Amino acid sequence: MALVVNILATIISYYSWALIIYILLSWFPNARESSIGQFLARICEPYLEPFRKIIPPLGMIDISPIVAILVLRFATSGLYQLYYWFV
Repeated sequence: MALVVNILATIISYYSWALIIYILLSWFPNARESSIGQFLARICEPYLEPFRKIIPPLGMIDISPIVAILVLRFATSGLYQLYYWFV
């Protein structure tokens, strides 16, 4: 069971880093049109879209990715809490 929890936590961690890289690509012109940018858009946009519908941008700043990353962090800690609860 610990192996499954660690694998899921690692996947969530990698996905969080993918989100951070995707967000940083918005700072560079034409970076999202590159092959890496398009790949990250395909895996990150479906997750970010519900957050963008709920949280409106503040002027030119979109804080929904920050909330999305926090949700992933809470999911990781919840995963560990469930594991320790059942063990």
